[in-house]
Amino acid sequence: MLSWATLSVFIPTFLFVSLTPGMCMTLAMVLGMTQGVKRTLWMMAGELAGVGLVAAAAGAGVAALMLKQPALFTVFKWVGGAYLAYLGVMMWRSRGRMAIPSDIDTGPAAGRAQLAAQGFVTAIANPKGWAFFVALLPPFLDSTRPLGQQLVALIVVILTIEFISLLVYATGGKTLRKTLGKSNNVRLMNRIAGTLMIGVGVWLALG
Repeated sequence: MLSWATLSVFIPTFLFVSLTPGMCMTLAMVLGMTQGVKRTLWMMAGELAGVGLVAAAAGAGVAALMLKQPALFTVFKWVGGAYLAYLGVMMWRSRGRMAIPSDIDTGPAAGRAQLAAQGFVTAIANPKGWAFFVALLPPFLDSTRPLGQQLVALIVVILTIEFISLLVYATGGKTLRKTLGKSNNVRLMNRIAGTLMIGVGVWLALG
């Protein structure tokens, strides 16, 4: 297990990093705006699964192997980024299930599997996430204690903080939707959300 001294440093460090705007947080805000917080929880589930996988793999040294054979990872990044950018274009044009319908209280919602897949892909295809965990985790692991237990404890802390941060951003998106919705400016909301989604896609592909 982890000592309180370790946790007292790790928690504020990761909390600061997690709350910093990034791809996953931007995605949570966009979906909070277009899908609502409740449905965005499905994206969060996928994102948390991806973050947990990346943290575990980074802690176990898999990232070193990926750095030696980056071609497949690069292809995955581009495919994921292109998909998110495509969704952004559709939202900008007020089309597709991700866009806010003209009648803001009606219209089909995005599928749960689609939302979860978006979160998962965004998390595991983010090279900065890999680099961050490779750099962050080792200093907090004590080689004199069972590494498996320490890694599990750190991942639990990471996922808890990440979930809270995602919830904050999704709630902010919902608040923005309510604010703009008072003027019935649905097209503007779709264009804001679509532009942000395209940005996430480009960020993912070129990051």
